[in-house]
Amino acid sequence: MSRSVEERLARLEETLYFQDDTITQLNEVIADQQRQLDELEKRCAASEDKLRSLMLLLSDDGGEDNGPPPHYL
Repeated sequence: MSRSVEERLARLEETLYFQDDTITQLNEVIADQQRQLDELEKRCAASEDKLRSLMLLLSDDGGEDNGPPPHYL
């Protein structure tokens, strides 16, 4: 049973339409994921900066023992 040229062309156009739709949807997902990744990278960098600042504050005392805490006196 042979399909007519018109039937084959219609089938190809239908397939192309659905493939285009799928590609568009996948592109939107990728773009959303990239935005999420960019935001997470910004948050990670900010967290690293805060951690460095805290570590500097903790190391500013030079690690010296300043005696017992006040509640022991």
